[in-house]
Amino acid sequence: MTRIKAAAAYKRLDIESAVASADRHELVTLLFKALIGALAGAEVHHQHENTDQVREYLTKACRILVGLQGSLDYERGGDIAVNLGELYGYSIRKLFAANVRVDKLPDTIGEVKSLLKPIAEAWENMDLSKSSQLMAV
Repeated sequence: MTRIKAAAAYKRLDIESAVASADRHELVTLLFKALIGALAGAEVHHQHENTDQVREYLTKACRILVGLQGSLDYERGGDIAVNLGELYGYSIRKLFAANVRVDKLPDTIGEVKSLLKPIAEAWENMDLSKSSQLMAV
Protein backbone atom coordinates (compact mmCIF):
# COMPACT_ATOMS: atom_id res chain seq x y z
CA MET A 1 0.00 0.00 0.00
CA THR A 2 1.40 3.39 -0.97
CA ARG A 3 1.69 6.18 1.55
CA ILE A 4 -1.07 8.14 -0.17
CA LYS A 5 -3.48 5.19 -0.03
CA ALA A 6 -2.54 4.52 3.58
CA ALA A 7 -3.13 8.17 4.51
CA ALA A 8 -6.50 8.14 2.72
CA ALA A 9 -7.52 4.95 4.51
CA TYR A 10 -6.49 6.43 7.86
CA LYS A 11 -8.43 9.62 7.14
CA ARG A 12 -11.54 7.59 6.20
CA LEU A 13 -11.25 5.59 9.41
CA ASP A 14 -10.80 8.78 11.43
CA ILE A 15 -13.91 10.31 9.86
CA GLU A 16 -15.95 7.13 10.33
CA SER A 17 -14.94 7.00 13.99
CA ALA A 18 -15.86 10.65 14.50
CA VAL A 19 -19.27 10.12 12.88
CA ALA A 20 -19.99 6.95 14.84
CA SER A 21 -19.41 8.65 18.18
CA ALA A 22 -20.87 12.08 17.34
CA ASP A 23 -24.02 13.61 18.75
CA ARG A 24 -26.43 15.66 16.61
CA HIS A 25 -24.51 18.90 17.06
CA GLU A 26 -21.18 17.28 16.21
CA LEU A 27 -22.66 15.62 13.10
CA VAL A 28 -23.89 18.94 11.75
CA THR A 29 -20.51 20.49 12.55
CA LEU A 30 -18.79 17.68 10.60
CA LEU A 31 -21.16 18.24 7.68
CA PHE A 32 -20.36 21.94 7.58
CA LYS A 33 -16.62 21.22 7.70
CA ALA A 34 -17.00 18.72 4.85
CA LEU A 35 -19.07 21.25 2.89
CA ILE A 36 -16.47 24.01 3.22
CA GLY A 37 -13.77 21.46 2.31
CA ALA A 38 -15.68 20.36 -0.79
CA LEU A 39 -16.06 23.97 -1.94
CA ALA A 40 -12.35 24.57 -1.38
CA GLY A 41 -11.55 21.38 -3.33
CA ALA A 42 -13.66 22.58 -6.25
CA GLU A 43 -11.80 25.89 -6.23
CA VAL A 44 -8.37 24.24 -6.22
CA HIS A 45 -9.25 21.85 -9.04
CA HIS A 46 -10.78 24.70 -11.04
CA GLN A 47 -7.48 26.57 -10.82
CA HIS A 48 -5.72 23.49 -12.20
CA GLU A 49 -8.43 22.97 -14.86
CA ASN A 50 -9.36 19.51 -13.54
CA THR A 51 -12.99 19.66 -14.65
CA ASP A 52 -13.90 16.12 -13.58
CA GLN A 53 -12.63 16.72 -10.05
CA VAL A 54 -14.40 20.10 -9.92
CA ARG A 55 -17.66 18.36 -10.73
CA GLU A 56 -17.01 15.67 -8.11
CA TYR A 57 -16.46 18.28 -5.41
CA LEU A 58 -19.51 20.30 -6.49
CA THR A 59 -21.62 17.14 -6.37
CA LYS A 60 -20.26 16.35 -2.91
CA ALA A 61 -21.10 19.87 -1.72
CA CYS A 62 -24.64 19.56 -3.10
CA ARG A 63 -25.15 16.21 -1.41
CA ILE A 64 -24.03 17.66 1.90
CA LEU A 65 -26.42 20.58 1.46
CA VAL A 66 -29.26 18.16 0.71
CA GLY A 67 -28.36 16.31 3.92
CA LEU A 68 -28.39 19.54 5.92
CA GLN A 69 -31.68 20.54 4.33
CA GLY A 70 -33.19 17.14 5.09
CA SER A 71 -32.16 17.36 8.74
CA LEU A 72 -34.17 20.52 9.38
CA ASP A 73 -37.10 20.24 11.78
CA TYR A 74 -39.65 22.63 10.30
CA GLU A 75 -42.17 22.07 13.10
CA ARG A 76 -39.90 22.99 15.97
CA GLY A 77 -37.49 25.20 14.02
CA GLY A 78 -40.07 27.65 12.73
CA ASP A 79 -38.82 30.53 10.63
CA ILE A 80 -35.18 29.65 11.25
CA ALA A 81 -35.63 26.20 9.72
CA VAL A 82 -37.59 27.66 6.78
CA ASN A 83 -34.91 30.27 6.12
CA LEU A 84 -32.10 27.72 6.36
CA GLY A 85 -33.99 25.39 4.02
CA GLU A 86 -34.37 28.16 1.47
CA LEU A 87 -30.71 29.12 1.82
CA TYR A 88 -29.57 25.52 1.34
CA GLY A 89 -31.87 25.18 -1.69
CA TYR A 90 -30.53 28.41 -3.20
CA SER A 91 -26.96 27.23 -2.65
CA ILE A 92 -27.70 23.89 -4.31
CA ARG A 93 -29.20 25.62 -7.36
CA LYS A 94 -26.18 27.95 -7.62
CA LEU A 95 -23.73 25.04 -7.43
CA PHE A 96 -25.67 23.03 -10.03
CA ALA A 97 -25.54 26.05 -12.33
CA ALA A 98 -21.79 26.37 -11.73
CA ASN A 99 -21.44 22.72 -12.68
CA VAL A 100 -22.79 23.63 -16.12
CA ARG A 101 -21.02 26.99 -16.44
CA VAL A 102 -17.60 26.24 -14.95
CA ASP A 103 -16.35 29.68 -16.02
CA LYS A 104 -18.63 31.20 -13.34
CA LEU A 105 -17.33 28.84 -10.66
CA PRO A 106 -15.08 31.21 -8.66
CA ASP A 107 -17.84 33.79 -8.25
CA THR A 108 -20.46 31.17 -7.42
CA ILE A 109 -18.32 29.40 -4.85
CA GLY A 110 -17.36 32.73 -3.32
CA GLU A 111 -21.03 33.64 -2.97
CA VAL A 112 -22.04 30.27 -1.52
CA LYS A 113 -19.13 30.29 0.93
CA SER A 114 -19.96 33.83 2.04
CA LEU A 115 -23.53 32.72 2.77
CA LEU A 116 -22.75 29.44 4.52
CA LYS A 117 -19.46 30.03 6.31
CA PRO A 118 -21.00 32.33 8.98
CA ILE A 119 -23.66 29.70 9.66
CA ALA A 120 -21.01 27.00 9.94
CA GLU A 121 -18.99 29.15 12.34
CA ALA A 122 -22.06 30.01 14.41
CA TRP A 123 -23.02 26.35 14.59
CA GLU A 124 -19.52 25.38 15.70
CA ASN A 125 -19.46 28.09 18.37
CA MET A 126 -23.01 27.48 19.60
CA ASP A 127 -23.56 27.50 23.34
CA LEU A 128 -24.90 23.98 23.93
CA SER A 129 -26.17 24.91 27.38
CA LYS A 130 -29.04 26.60 25.54
CA SER A 131 -30.64 23.48 24.09
CA SER A 132 -33.42 25.45 22.38
CA GLN A 133 -30.83 26.56 19.79
CA LEU A 134 -30.69 22.99 18.49
CA MET A 135 -34.37 22.81 17.67
CA ALA A 136 -34.10 24.35 14.21
CA VAL A 137 -31.78 21.73 12.82
